Amino acid sequence: MSGIWIALIVLVVVVGVAAALLGAANRTDTTSATSSPTLGREAIKKDKAARKADPQQVVQPPTGKEFESVAVAPVSADIEPAEASLAPAPWVQPDAEQIGASRRAFLNRSIVALMGLGIAGFAAAAFPAFLWPSSSGGFGSKIRVGKVSDVEADVSANNGFLYKPEGRMWITLYPAAALPKAEKTYSEPELAGMRAGLVALYQKCPHLGCRVPSCDSSQWFECPCHGSQYNQVGEKKGGPAPRGMDHFATEISGGEYVVNTGAVIQGPPIGTNTTGQEAEGPNCIGASEEH
Repeated sequence: MSGIWIALIVLVVVVGVAAALLGAANRTDTTSATSSPTLGREAIKKDKAARKADPQQVVQPPTGKEFESVAVAPVSADIEPAEASLAPAPWVQPDAEQIGASRRAFLNRSIVALMGLGIAGFAAAAFPAFLWPSSSGGFGSKIRVGKVSDVEADVSANNGFLYKPEGRMWITLYPAAALPKAEKTYSEPELAGMRAGLVALYQKCPHLGCRVPSCDSSQWFECPCHGSQYNQVGEKKGGPAPRGMDHFATEISGGEYVVNTGAVIQGPPIGTNTTGQEAEGPNCIGASEEH
């Protein structure tokens, strides 16, 4: 529902901006072409000058009485056709300012139309992402990692740490003996994977967001940026991090391990140690220090 609300807000903003731009363009056209006091005075001066120079150029329309008398008068065969009796109207130089105003109106409307097309294109590209977010295949979606047994074998084959770049996550094994403690600490979306023997951890360090690599010698995660250290299931062991590594929500569907990378769960608080794992060899970063 949040995506739909965001899409509706963006739509309202786009329509409002387009209406404001179109209204501004129309006001500019009207003001510059018809209601400008300066343009009105110049047009009046030119009209007066034209009347004085050649009064015959000004054709006065017939009055109402003259029009009626012509309409009721009998038609005479001696009357020449109107087309033959009327001389062609003299050519009058177009008003340069009026032409300029029309050109400005055309340019203003063109600019507004182009901006409207650009906004519409952006909206067309953005709305599907808000309304129909990606459901598979990348970070922010539910990723089917594979059969639980196959994933466990892949973790063991990678010395206890399986990295999945498409989900920006680490997958490690969770010991069954630690489940009683885990059920008092972790949420159901995390426990769904732990009960199957797997943990999905976000790669970012909770301290300042560096990517945390694994350390094969200590069998811990050790951040190279500021020295934060975590055991194999992401529980903090040392360094300046404010908590353990963040987890992803997980589920088991049809025997497959599914990780929802769009649901990041805050890591366990400092002092959590459900597995009791200590460093199994030399640290890659250095001795852990609590801050």
